[in-house]
Amino acid sequence: MIEVAQTNPAEVAAAAAWEALKTCLDDGSSFVFEAGAGAGKTYSLIAALRHILKDRARELQRAHQQVACITYTNVARDMIIAQTDGDPVIYCDTTHAFAWMLISPFQKRLRELVCTLPGWADRVEELDAANITAVGYALGRRSIEDGRANLHHNDIFPMFIELVQSAKFRNGVASRFPIILVDEYQDTNAELIECLKDQFIGKPQVPQLGFFGDHWQKIYGDGCGSIVHEALKRIDKKANFRSSKPIVDSLNLIRPELAQAVKDPAAPGEVQVFHTNGWGGKRLTANHWQGSLPALEAARAFKNVRARLESEGWDFAGDTKVLMLTHRALATEMGYSSMRTVFEFSDSFTRKANEVIAYFHEHLEPAARAYLAKRFGKMFEAIDAERPVMNGPADKARWSDAMRRLCELRGTGTVGGVIAHLSSTGLPILSDAVVRQEKALSDALARGEALTGRVKELHALHAVSYQEIIALCEYLDGHSPFETKHGVKGDQFENVLVVFGRGWNEYDFNLYLKMAGNPGLIGTRTEDYERYRNLFYVAVSRPKRRLALLFTHLLEPGAVATLAKWFPGQATRDIGPAL
Repeated sequence: MIEVAQTNPAEVAAAAAWEALKTCLDDGSSFVFEAGAGAGKTYSLIAALRHILKDRARELQRAHQQVACITYTNVARDMIIAQTDGDPVIYCDTTHAFAWMLISPFQKRLRELVCTLPGWADRVEELDAANITAVGYALGRRSIEDGRANLHHNDIFPMFIELVQSAKFRNGVASRFPIILVDEYQDTNAELIECLKDQFIGKPQVPQLGFFGDHWQKIYGDGCGSIVHEALKRIDKKANFRSSKPIVDSLNLIRPELAQAVKDPAAPGEVQVFHTNGWGGKRLTANHWQGSLPALEAARAFKNVRARLESEGWDFAGDTKVLMLTHRALATEMGYSSMRTVFEFSDSFTRKANEVIAYFHEHLEPAARAYLAKRFGKMFEAIDAERPVMNGPADKARWSDAMRRLCELRGTGTVGGVIAHLSSTGLPILSDAVVRQEKALSDALARGEALTGRVKELHALHAVSYQEIIALCEYLDGHSPFETKHGVKGDQFENVLVVFGRGWNEYDFNLYLKMAGNPGLIGTRTEDYERYRNLFYVAVSRPKRRLALLFTHLLEPGAVATLAKWFPGQATRDIGPAL
């Protein structure tokens, strides 16, 4: 039994969760381990792996078996491997890599399935003509080369799901991996989770499954969210080791069904809420900007709140993080103002719904930064490429020249110029999605067609200075709760200011607060409500000591009432009259 200090309520709650987790690990029950913000979910996952190693490592080795631990990101994978000392009894990799490892030996079946996948629908004739003899998955991009069909990331799960329908395949998985633990289960592909529920959970002679995560922290589109199954035992870790008592008290009012015990009830902390309802000018009315302050007034509201917090000791140059859930107010200040005019919806760049923006942020910019830092292994990792074979100085010179010119264009060129450079050199290779969109734009221009939709947006993006892409990527790395969630595992900060506003295609926080106070308003919009709720929860649960919320859009009485309920006794100020 773990010794706990009764003066530390979080440790008491964590110990209770650990005992329940150990019971499941020992009796073979499949389970969901629900750990809210700051609970130490990763700590519990590592503890579970170490417990299995201590009790069963020799048994598993004799049977040539492993514990599978599948993760959402490479960052998480590397951290888990490091904290379990790379023990060979543990197979740890991303979900895509795990699925591919299991299906890749079944080449005959994969060759049959390729032409049935949606992403290959327009290439069936090409597949037939190529006389495919192998199916591969190396760069995560669709291509046909030398009789080999190379898969896209999105092809892996549909193929895995097809193969799992076979009892022989399922038996093979179970014989190799008697235990499968899933990290950040809420962000795991929903169709994959449904497959596991249908074919494994509650069935005889199948692996024990353990899901670690928090469905309130699901903020990615294709994730499964919550997992409910009668054969899954639920373990709630009702602890918060991150935040001060005032913050945890509010989190418990927001989420009473998973009330958390705080680590140090006496530690100082605070929550402040600011809104702009008292501003008497004309607010925006267009599309998703309804109720928002005009850009200059929103920027002024932010500066006023920042100045007030600085006067109270907040250090914005050091231990304070600003999370932006609004964009018009600060796009100019942060250097990516053109994005608002290029894209119809802010989600295209703030959530990387646009695939060109996603390519820049997830691949090209990390590769360029790695090149400049002379970290060439990281450079190839960022562009999803194996380190190429260098057949002499000429190959090295090609890469060096291409990357040097790319870095020059990043500072002086346009987005179109950067894409043209990548297209002409093939170093680094453009993603399939960018190539498709570039072809669609080129074809439309050649035919003299009127540009619409994404093609029109891409054409406008070509004219934008690439410096704005760099500024946008800096925003995504530092101020976006989407990147905060997975970019650095378990991200947390001393102080956090969250700025809420409109301009989002998929978020309306005034409506969310009204729904939370009056569930009857949710109606058929459960999916919308959960999307609003999860992002709100992720953002406000990041700080350790102090939290401030600023709303730059009009809050209706129902929304204000919800804030008063969740943050009672805290300083709630209307800064509208000061604008």
